[in-house]
Amino acid sequence: MKIFLGCDHAGFELKEQVKNWLKGLGYEVYDEGAFSYNETDDYPDFISIVARQVASNPEDHRGLVFGGSGQGEAITANRYPGVRATVYYGGPEEIVLLSRTHNNSNLLSIGARFVEHQPIKNLIKLWLETEFPPEPRHLRRIKKIDQLVKDEVTF
Repeated sequence: MKIFLGCDHAGFELKEQVKNWLKGLGYEVYDEGAFSYNETDDYPDFISIVARQVASNPEDHRGLVFGGSGQGEAITANRYPGVRATVYYGGPEEIVLLSRTHNNSNLLSIGARFVEHQPIKNLIKLWLETEFPPEPRHLRRIKKIDQLVKDEVTF
């Protein structure tokens, strides 16, 4: 599994800590930016790179992105076919477990302004280690989502 990281200014410090921690655990980590703190940067510039990497191999690549709330980052990432981005900015760990076991999420968007650094590392590890059990009902739903993109549904 390859893990791609991205952030804006609000998530920069947490991304740097998580990057070093993941490398220390032996994960294959790729930093797609931001590479320095710049309070005027725009998250789509970095999150789109991570999303493209995950979309290129949605079953083997994972993305971790960090922003203020994580919301805009997930919205950006979910524009890419094959990316299943979910948001975490606090709450029970079951949220993250369900994102993997029901939705096969491959990108986790973290609201850096709302999480504590040490507990989020444990939650990221849980997300990375949780396998997707290919239950028919969950596979069916994911295929429907993928089909929506292929059909280019417009409203």
